Amino acid sequence: MNIEQARFNMIEQQIRPWNVLDSDVLDLLLVVKREDFVPAAHKALAFVDTEIPLGSGEAMFTPKIEARILQEVQLKKHENVLEIGAGSGYMAALLAHKARHVTTIEINPALKELAQANLARAGLSNVTVELGDGAQGWNAGAPFDVIVISGALEALPEAFLKQIKVGGRIAAIIGQAPVMTAQVITRLSETAYDTVKVFETNVKLLSDSVKHSRFTF
Repeated sequence: MNIEQARFNMIEQQIRPWNVLDSDVLDLLLVVKREDFVPAAHKALAFVDTEIPLGSGEAMFTPKIEARILQEVQLKKHENVLEIGAGSGYMAALLAHKARHVTTIEINPALKELAQANLARAGLSNVTVELGDGAQGWNAGAPFDVIVISGALEALPEAFLKQIKVGGRIAAIIGQAPVMTAQVITRLSETAYDTVKVFETNVKLLSDSVKHSRFTF
C-alpha cells in the first residue's frame, strides 16, 4: 500500500467532501500519522471510511468524523481541552497540535496505556492521559475551553455544561441509535448556551455513559 497516496485519497475522497475545508485541519491530517495510532492488526484500514476496532468493544471514529469535529470546535493555541474517551490517542494528538494542553480520559486501562504509548511515540508532551470514568464530566482542571466527547451519549450530563468556560465549546454526539446528532454547544454566559447541530451519525455509546442527569436544550 502506498501510504501517502492512501492518506491523500482519504482527505480528498472522504474528508473534504464532508465539508471539512479548513486548510489547517486538512494540513494537520498530513502531519499526524493516523496509521501510527491504529492497532497493528488493522493497519490496512487506517485510511478507510470505517470505524477501526480497538478491543473491548471500543472503536476509532471514522476519519471524516474526527476531522469534522476538529474543524467545528475551532481550537485556538492558548486553549485547554478535555477529551472524554482517549481510545488510541489519535483524536488527542490532533487536538494537541492545535491547543495549549489536552487532558484525555480513558476508562479502559489497556487503552489508556495504548494511548499514552502512541502519544509519547508521536513526541507530544502537551497531552495528559488519565485513567477514569469521564462520562459524567471531569472536575480536575475544569473549567475547560473545549470539551470533546469521543463517544455518543443519550443525553448530555449537566456536569459538562458547568465545566466549560464562557465562550467555550462542547462537541458531543447525542441521541439513540440509529439516529444521533453531532452538536457543538457554546457557552454564551453563566446561564446561556447555544447549540448548533452539525451532522447526523450513528456511533457507539461512550462506555459507562449514565442514562440520567439529562439536560435538554
